[in-house]
Amino acid sequence: MTAVQESLEGLPAAAPADEPVAPEGHGGAGHGAAHEIENPDQRVRLYIWQVPVRITHWVTAACIVTLSITGGYIADPFLIPPGGSVMTTIRLIHIVTALTFLVSGLVRTWMLITGNRFARWIAFIPTSKRQAMELFHQAGFYGFVRAEIPKVLGHNQLAATAYVVLFALLLVETITGFALDGLMGAEPGATMFGWLRELAGPQLLRVVHHLAMWVILAIALFHVYSCILVDHIEHNGLVSSMVNGFKFPTREEVVESRDGGPELLDRTLP
Repeated sequence: MTAVQESLEGLPAAAPADEPVAPEGHGGAGHGAAHEIENPDQRVRLYIWQVPVRITHWVTAACIVTLSITGGYIADPFLIPPGGSVMTTIRLIHIVTALTFLVSGLVRTWMLITGNRFARWIAFIPTSKRQAMELFHQAGFYGFVRAEIPKVLGHNQLAATAYVVLFALLLVETITGFALDGLMGAEPGATMFGWLRELAGPQLLRVVHHLAMWVILAIALFHVYSCILVDHIEHNGLVSSMVNGFKFPTREEVVESRDGGPELLDRTLP
């Protein structure tokens, strides 16, 4: 049994499993005119985030916090004197958390291939002009230039682009982190990334490792702010959806969203 199948166990039959991405024009403005929507303002329950997506989201968030605190302490001990076994314990927590994060990242990468339409790679990489322009429309909303938020059920394109950058930065953190751990003779960093230490030098690796951490924290801070803001405006359960998997869009939003379509109405719950 695959992780995707396991994630769907116990869900109502109406919950979508592995849906193909709606073709361009399937959702979006103008589609509602061609497809009459019954009770367009009625809110429905729609399954968006599968179990592996939700678990890796919270595991990654916890790992980022733990790695930032322990990494900051390793670089410059604070509050607690680094004497005795303190530094050894902090390093152990840092490495165990890094390995946990690595496993979480591999699971999320697998979901980019096997997940539903909201989890697959196509939700992050623009494949149409409308999806690409959505990035600027969403940025315009945050910049107080546009009054309306683009209609989308999963990730809006600005958030998706930020996640792509975040994934790249987390990969940089993983590689530089294991390379720096190899300085202590620990594996796999000592063997796998010896070439990187010789090429860049330990000091440059430390600088890149710490700079990437601060950029990741900045993205995470904006992520929390934007989620709370959009949830407050749209009243669709955006924040709680990362706990229970369900969002509560209107029937009209289900049909007209860029990643929606009328076929999803058959998979909604009252």
